[in-house]
Amino acid sequence: MPDDEADPPEASGGRGGGAARAADRYAEGRTSARPAPWKAEDATGPGGGAAGEAGRAAAARDAAEESAAFAHRPVPPDATAAYGCGSEQVIDFYAPRGAVEGPVPLVVALHGGAWRAPYDRGHLSPFADFLARRGLAVANVEYRRGAAAAPGGGLRAGRWPDTFDDVAAALDALPDLARTALPEADVRRLVLTGHSAGGHLALWGAARHVLPKDSSWYAPTTPALRGVVALAPIADLALADKLNVCAGAVCQLLSPRDEFPARLRLADPYSLLPTGIATTLVHGREDIVVPAAVSESYADAAAEAGEPVGLTLLDEVGHFPLIDPAADACAVVAEEIRQLAW
Repeated sequence: MPDDEADPPEASGGRGGGAARAADRYAEGRTSARPAPWKAEDATGPGGGAAGEAGRAAAARDAAEESAAFAHRPVPPDATAAYGCGSEQVIDFYAPRGAVEGPVPLVVALHGGAWRAPYDRGHLSPFADFLARRGLAVANVEYRRGAAAAPGGGLRAGRWPDTFDDVAAALDALPDLARTALPEADVRRLVLTGHSAGGHLALWGAARHVLPKDSSWYAPTTPALRGVVALAPIADLALADKLNVCAGAVCQLLSPRDEFPARLRLADPYSLLPTGIATTLVHGREDIVVPAAVSESYADAAAEAGEPVGLTLLDEVGHFPLIDPAADACAVVAEEIRQLAW
């Protein structure tokens, strides 16, 4: 592990171009979803010259960063509790490491993986341990993901409505579960975080009080959160769908096609602004999995709604270093979380 004092990558604020509401942009004509790889070496096609070389270099960088992030051994939790009857409806708890004085903030983490089954909470456990070693209590949430075959090969993204049912149920049950599993956790100082698809779910989970009152996911009160730190989040589902992020994952999550607009209004954090919740987005400028433009679009929409959010763009950083304990970017993330939590 690097020293805590290692110099972090240079960060800067930024904003993308203005955007209309997600449902309006969908109605104006989204690009058709198509099977496509989520890796840039395939997406760049056979083109040559400088553009082709740049695409191959970006793909090689992304592959190296992914390999490094997934090279860490899963870290066993200190406790596990169920919030439902299913095998995937569980939360792993990590106690703060070292000497702590009094209750400490609780970070609720939601893993990414395009809402698809092969990616579970295990790959986020080194990140959870990284935060615990910085004096925070951590809850690493599992939820149901897509396991059925998708058209064109691979697995579908997410399960409707199961994925959202689980996140809502986990967040509702979490304070009571944490009091038993982690007595040192202060549930009054709660921060939501998540990476990629998990970043989407973190933003969505913090916005349930904005949902229509007839929604089964509606929360009657504003959640008692210190805030949200979303890492390379799929924060604007309509834009991510147009960009074909993660090989059509958004289209699969919200399918069938005739249900897409209605489901978008319920599932898209962009469509649920403003929330009244302190929010920070952290994104690598070199991210080719979820382009930084997706976070920039969300930040723009928040500002237009009168609720500016923090947007930290990290230079020379792609998708995976944000959750890689050996990467300097992860230290930036931990500090953003600590600033909200304390």
